[in-house]
Amino acid sequence: MPASETAPPVLRFAPSPNGYLHLGHAYSALSNEAAARRLGGRLYLRMEDTDPTRARAAFATAILEDLAWLCIAFEEKVLFQSERLAAYAAALGELERLGLVYPAFLSRSEIAAKVAASEAGGKPWPRDPDGAPLYPGPERDWPQSRRRREMTGGRPYALRLDMRRATAGAPPLSWRETDPFSGTCQTIAADPGLWGDVVLARKEVRTSYHLAVTVDDAFQGVTHIVRGMDLKPATAVHRLLQHLLALPEPSYHHHRLILDEEGRKLAKSAGATALRDLRAAGRKPGEIRAALGFALS
Repeated sequence: MPASETAPPVLRFAPSPNGYLHLGHAYSALSNEAAARRLGGRLYLRMEDTDPTRARAAFATAILEDLAWLCIAFEEKVLFQSERLAAYAAALGELERLGLVYPAFLSRSEIAAKVAASEAGGKPWPRDPDGAPLYPGPERDWPQSRRRREMTGGRPYALRLDMRRATAGAPPLSWRETDPFSGTCQTIAADPGLWGDVVLARKEVRTSYHLAVTVDDAFQGVTHIVRGMDLKPATAVHRLLQHLLALPEPSYHHHRLILDEEGRKLAKSAGATALRDLRAAGRKPGEIRAALGFALS
């Protein structure tokens, strides 16, 4: 359901139901709400629940409760990515048809061993913007018969984008970094090659964040993506996938992050205080909104 040129702007908030929301999530949700109001646009809620080993229905319910408590209203029904696996499979199939996908079999420990051997020899291993080592990619040159044999043999694998082939025929890519509040806009050059051969799907999880978010933003007609600064580098990968899959290009705004007392980004894995705990402690939604700079109207 892509938006037409005369349709209002569309924004979305897309949490993962693998834990409880904290103040960082609240800031992002409220930023989207404020941007949608300022632009006269629509605001959707999407649950990124494609990983069955981490997503829980109880967390999804808690997210809905927290957002309602913050007085944030969303349009239409909630989109659950777990119900959209066929769409991701179709996009992956198109990339495979283009010859841009290969199965990768090295485990994390095998990758780490290669990295350690290289760096012990004095040769630094290239890393992506998040600091993870780039995948060595020995399977890029394997014949299809060997790939099929390994896959049908039950060996765990991930399906990766062949970045060299994917970028070989691509024009220079960029995105519009547009602040919906000040109206300022700048063009940011996108260099997806910095990410190496990113994962598009795994044997047990049939899509990746990169693939699912790109496909769903197009499906929902999202015109303005408002998300945290930590995701800004990944925009280069999303722009490449938009180009390869002939999907529309939204504008982007990457907002500041809410940090803890030690200057680290709030994270579920680091035990950031959950909104539900703040609520249980007697904090009021107006108080939380005001503290984050979004007073109730």
